[in-house]
Amino acid sequence: MTQTVGGQKSAHNWLEPKIKLEDNDLLGVALRVDTTAVWGLAADDSALTAVGVGSLIAIEGPTPSEFLIGTLDRVTRDVIDSYDESDEVGEAYEPAGMTGQRDLFRVSLLGTYRTIEGSTRDTFKRGADSFPRLDARCWLLSGSNLQALLSLTASSVPSEHRLTLGTFLADKSAVAVADGDRLFQRHVALVGSTGSGKSWCVALLLERASSLPHANLIVLDIHSEYGSLTAGDDAAAVGYRIAGPGASESPASPIYLPYWLLNQEELLALVLDRSEDNAPNQAARFTHHVRELKGATLAGLDGKADVLESYTVDSPIPFSMDDLITRLVADDTEMVEGAASRLIAGPFKGKLTRFISRLRARVSDRRYSFMFRPELHTQSYDWLHEFAKSMLQTAPGIKVIDFSEVPSDALPVVTGVFARFLYDVQFWMSPEARTPVTIVCDEAHAYLPAEMGSVREQRALDAFERIAKEGRKYGVSLFVVSQRPSDVSRTILSQCNNFIVLRLTNSQDQNVVARLLPDNVTNFVSILPLMDVGECVVVGDAILLPTRIKLDKPHVAPISATRPFWSEWAEKASSAEAIGNAVAAMRKQSRV
Repeated sequence: MTQTVGGQKSAHNWLEPKIKLEDNDLLGVALRVDTTAVWGLAADDSALTAVGVGSLIAIEGPTPSEFLIGTLDRVTRDVIDSYDESDEVGEAYEPAGMTGQRDLFRVSLLGTYRTIEGSTRDTFKRGADSFPRLDARCWLLSGSNLQALLSLTASSVPSEHRLTLGTFLADKSAVAVADGDRLFQRHVALVGSTGSGKSWCVALLLERASSLPHANLIVLDIHSEYGSLTAGDDAAAVGYRIAGPGASESPASPIYLPYWLLNQEELLALVLDRSEDNAPNQAARFTHHVRELKGATLAGLDGKADVLESYTVDSPIPFSMDDLITRLVADDTEMVEGAASRLIAGPFKGKLTRFISRLRARVSDRRYSFMFRPELHTQSYDWLHEFAKSMLQTAPGIKVIDFSEVPSDALPVVTGVFARFLYDVQFWMSPEARTPVTIVCDEAHAYLPAEMGSVREQRALDAFERIAKEGRKYGVSLFVVSQRPSDVSRTILSQCNNFIVLRLTNSQDQNVVARLLPDNVTNFVSILPLMDVGECVVVGDAILLPTRIKLDKPHVAPISATRPFWSEWAEKASSAEAIGNAVAAMRKQSRV
């Protein structure tokens, strides 16, 4: 049987390969080769006229069965008489005897296609094991060849790992499939400007995950966008909310994060001024009393002797904040017996006054009522067991946590404590019993900043950075979502091995993404401002062929659609009653 590969006829007993490169697909020949790209010389003046930037190209490899696959990212036409020696191609590559003009193209290498690899036919892998030689022929992949390659990348993902994202823009009949295991286990960043389709993408992935019997994702919903996914009989998720300062009749279950759930550093970050001369004394007495109060709680419970022997100041054990303040006040006012039985100032007299004032102010701050004024049942020893189960059990599989009632300055503390708690439970769980969980960090720039402000914000960020560095070992991954990647912690973004990049118009954000992407796909950055809503580039371990994808629409849209300003100005009048209700809600810090 004969086959056509690269225009060459050969006889053998194998079936024909899926990709058959004919002479009429020939684009040109390789003129310069490096480790990430190939510059080529067009076969004739008309070869590049029908080829668009972003097209997929196959380049002849060092063996007859091997082809390098790349994306066309630059096309130029040079007039040789005015050829500049500083040209990127270089004068050493100017073909002898050429006059007039020449057409050049550059291809960024993405992967390798082999017609035969051992006993296997038609394989595609990311990256290049070898590189083309000079004068290697380059073909445009179109029509059936393009469909064959895109289908090949999808079929290479095991059926149990397949996560359908949408369709390839290069061929809308070809389904874009990612490896779900690789996407979620190695951290993923979803970035795009406002209105580019980020919430749409998150909702789509949550819907896909909800079809799995034991999915486990926790969404930090900062602006109450994903509440629509928790409504109805066939809801894809279950809704919770961080308890706000005011009473709320929201159907979502309230979540409290009591102060005793915080570790020593987190508690001190809320009240300690480290620039104060007495800061070491304040920290020492605070730590001493907290540990003693936790010990007193354990001593008063039956069957906790083993915990009493090994607990630390960071152990999440309930204690009374009123008792803590009483003890600190006693230290601050203590008089002790001195020489000649005269009373003199104790070792901490007057040194804790400011610390106590800050602690009282924080406790009475209603913005932190979810922490310092939790419901009574959260003070019981067994409450933490039930809370951990509600968050980490796979039924329900997807939990949407509404943070919209949390003040912006408290948001880093709340999210940090919540994420650290989830990580700590996974850390201490026996390895064979762990089920993986992904934390979806919506609007990550609001609480995972690139430039840190206060100490308490740093403590909050530490929890997420620890998850980014070590979470995969314990079955915890991050899904970072942001419209401003330049404002997100570089440590966290650098640990993401997968990127879903939608339209980005800000040059700073584009530069950040360009530095994070592999060298051979940075050419995609130039097209980011031009992409339509719902279009993205997926790069990383989860997908073999990074190229533009049109995402599928989720069945239930998030509550984040851009309002039609002009149309509503023409049709919809304002409501005085609604404005008055909003002012009342603002005053009582509750939307009800």
